[in-house]
Amino acid sequence: MTRTAVVGAGIVGLAAAHALRARGADVTLYESGPPGGGQSAGQGRIFRHAHEDPRLVALVARSRALWREWEQEFGVELVSPDGAVAIGVGVEDKLRTLEPYTDVPVRRLSPEELHDRLPLLAGWAGPAMLDVHGGAIRTLAAVAALAHRLQESLLREHVLSVRRTDARSVEVRTGTTCETYDHVVLCAGRGTAPLARGAGLDLPVEVGAHVRLTFAPTDGGARGGAASGRGLPTLQDGSGAFGETGVYAAPYPDGHHFSVGLSGDTPAHADGGLADPAALAALADRTVAYVRRALPGLDPRPVDHVHCWVTRLPWGDDGVGIWSEDGLTALAGHNLFKQAPALGEALAETVLSGTVPGHLHHEERLGRSGG
Repeated sequence: MTRTAVVGAGIVGLAAAHALRARGADVTLYESGPPGGGQSAGQGRIFRHAHEDPRLVALVARSRALWREWEQEFGVELVSPDGAVAIGVGVEDKLRTLEPYTDVPVRRLSPEELHDRLPLLAGWAGPAMLDVHGGAIRTLAAVAALAHRLQESLLREHVLSVRRTDARSVEVRTGTTCETYDHVVLCAGRGTAPLARGAGLDLPVEVGAHVRLTFAPTDGGARGGAASGRGLPTLQDGSGAFGETGVYAAPYPDGHHFSVGLSGDTPAHADGGLADPAALAALADRTVAYVRRALPGLDPRPVDHVHCWVTRLPWGDDGVGIWSEDGLTALAGHNLFKQAPALGEALAETVLSGTVPGHLHHEERLGRSGG
């Protein structure tokens, strides 16, 4: 039996530990705080299939199938059935990218159907599409279900260092423990690159800080898709018509509150300090201004904030890669929540076979901009 440590109990670390246990590995899962409390924080994420890199579309489609398996296994809805809406000039590119995938139904939306599905949105008559099997990921439910299943494997410790030993094992040192394993998997968000560097793996991760704000409906605002019996879909707005591009939004599980974020973030120094803390406040102000213009069905006074670190790879906002050698595997990338089931599966395969599957080896530059 392979004795494995997974460092980090965000959604990807939980998925990796779950997949390893399902394949018979002996797993210890390290996390210093509550599971899902770092870069996985918040009540919702967008599940979408469209990406610039067609190889990433295939990975995401596999992940969608695994989300369904998790729903059956855990007995809880994990992705809402209300679809993912995108608007803006990029819609045609998204439709072309998804056309070869017959198991990923997508279609254009008329202005009337767009309003029916997303009545919170201001008038928009330009290109719009619906990713039918997209939707809002129920993040808290997913983290809770996995954490409950893995509770006997979870060790509440802060990992200080990881290193290879002369005995061909990998040592993990925490505040109060020192253990060795056959294999260690790093899924520690912002902490992945520093831990990997100490063990001889250099990951080119760029770190920034991001903000998402949550808004409630106005007193007279539309409440979900009540008129049509549906909940709210997620939204990607690349139109620029409302003053911003790269906007994303997802409904809370209650179907009313909407979490909204902009694609930008504020850079951080190598030591983890923000280059300009005021820029994070400015990003929040821009988000409020966008809601005032684009989502008149929402009260523009935020009711909740999520501040989190963002870890990007240099080849694209959706870039993802696995580094693996000599008993140590590390995952890095951005926008990974929707891919968590497939990434967990891939990390387990990497540990047990010694080979990074598919296009996930970092040299493949999966998710690169421009496809």
